[in-house]
Parts: sequence; structure tokens; C-alpha cells
Amino acid sequence: MTTVTEPEQRKGWFREHSELGICVLLVVLGVLVLTDAVQIPTDFAQRGPVGPKAVPILVGSLLLVVAALLARDVLRGGKGEAEGGEDVDLSAPADWKTVLLLCGAFLANAALIGVVGFPISGAILFWGSAYALGSRNLVRDPLIAAGLSIFTFVMFNNLLGVPLPGGPLMEVF
Repeated sequence: MTTVTEPEQRKGWFREHSELGICVLLVVLGVLVLTDAVQIPTDFAQRGPVGPKAVPILVGSLLLVVAALLARDVLRGGKGEAEGGEDVDLSAPADWKTVLLLCGAFLANAALIGVVGFPISGAILFWGSAYALGSRNLVRDPLIAAGLSIFTFVMFNNLLGVPLPGGPLMEVF
């Protein structure tokens, strides 16, 4: 007859209730959002009854509410179930090549956006992501990436009024 020690029991309990880690993350995010929201000065953009603090305070409060509801569900025995169509083999090793290629495309975008502007760095990001995820069409993929990047730039910069760095293409759009 084997006896289970107290640390082993505690470790097993945490494994069975691992969703509580998400609850902790939600609480941290909620507190962070609320802390930042309270520090927003309201005198610069107040153009009506709802000031700039309203949405962040609502989001932070809802994060705390969701964390509390999830913790209650987990402590009462609730478990997340895998989707019916989910075909992930949890015993297979991670595909680090894909992860590193995606990280490289993202870092290249971050490093180049100030130098060459969003249309070019975004095209590199979109093409690099497609390549990392398995697409190997060397004619179609860069053309789609360039079109998607230019479309995104025009939508944000011109239609939404969110300024993105244009780089050498600034005068074109």
C-alpha cells in the first residue's frame, strides 16, 4: 500500500484545477487596466457625458467579473472540454521551426516599420507568416502580402485616421 504525501496531493490538486491560472491572469489584467484607467486625465478629450475612462473601467471590471465566475466554476468541478473537431496531438513535440519563423517575421516588421514604413514592413510580415505556415508560392504570396499590406495601410491611415509610418511610399497614398 502506497501513501501519497501532502506535497504530491497539493501538486495533483493544482493539476486538476489548472484553469485557476487563467483566473489569476485575468485578475492581473483587470487590475492593470483599472489602474491605468484611473490615471487617465479627463480634461483633454471630454466631448460628452462619457469620458475616456469609461470603456477601460468597464473592460477592467468585466475582466475581474469573468475571473471570479471562472474561478467559481473551476472550484465547483467545472472542466473545459476540447472541441469536437479539435485534432491536436498533445503528445507530438512543438514545431519550433514554424514558431521561430513567425517570430522572425514579427521582429523584422518591428525593426523595419520605422525605416521603410508600414506598407513594406507589413508586406514582409504577411509574406513571412504565410511562408512560416507552409505556403511556398513565390509569385502569388508576395503579391497578396503587398496588396493586403497596402489595403491595411490605407484603411488605418486614410479612413480611420490612425497614422501609420508610410516610409518612402508616404507620398504615394
